Amino acid sequence: MYEDILKKVSLFSGLSDRELKEIARSAQERHYSAGTVLFHQGDTGTGLYIITAGRVRILQANDPDRAEEVIGTAGPGEVLGEMALLDDLPRSASVVAEEETTAILLPIWEFRTVLRRQPEIALKLLSVLSRRLRKAEGRLAEH
Repeated sequence: MYEDILKKVSLFSGLSDRELKEIARSAQERHYSAGTVLFHQGDTGTGLYIITAGRVRILQANDPDRAEEVIGTAGPGEVLGEMALLDDLPRSASVVAEEETTAILLPIWEFRTVLRRQPEIALKLLSVLSRRLRKAEGRLAEH
């Protein structure tokens, strides 16, 4: 049901339709009213969010004595928190719905269960991450 949405996530770009369908089985649609927090900076990541309708504000507090600053927004088709699927680091920003928002949540524990059952998916994800790292290192070398 959600595999067409997951197909647009760059992390999953190398997966087959069958593999996307396996991952999509655990996806859950979530609805948030304006002003609702999807997650807070510092929280443990619970999964990846794909915004399907509405808009969210991304906030970050770099100094505990100062208010959070808006560092961006995200709308339909945009992905938040994909690295939470792979690491156990806390969220680097807070996300708040600016308006009625619908998102698909891919929960971390179900995703990791799929990877344990089908390690070839993990190998494909490592390939995508390796390409990203090479690209980032190339940009750093230019500066």
